[in-house]
Amino acid sequence: MADTRRQLRSGTVVLGGMGLLAAALTACSSDPDRRCVDRDSYTLAKGYKVVADKNCTSGKTSARGSWYYGGKKKNGWVSGGSFTRPRSSGGSGGGHSGVDRGGFGSGHGKSGG
Repeated sequence: MADTRRQLRSGTVVLGGMGLLAAALTACSSDPDRRCVDRDSYTLAKGYKVVADKNCTSGKTSARGSWYYGGKKKNGWVSGGSFTRPRSSGGSGGGHSGVDRGGFGSGHGKSGG
């Protein structure tokens, strides 16, 4: 009975550790939702056409593709994102956190006049 209990505890530790590792790796990914798109393919109804990543790997914007961040992909097209790479939210950057709570005294409101 003691051996069974010991096995259960060690299995729980291993599974818990794997979940923690998966969460950490997901949180630290460098470019979430990055897709290579054809800038010249934009339509109002569909957005931009997703093309092979090899069209964007040169490090500079090429005539064939540009990196597009975020948005929703549907049937080989993506919309609702941006060509601007998002800033990382971790580290000691001291910049904006990405969440603007607003409210009284936040200093982010607009004054009328």
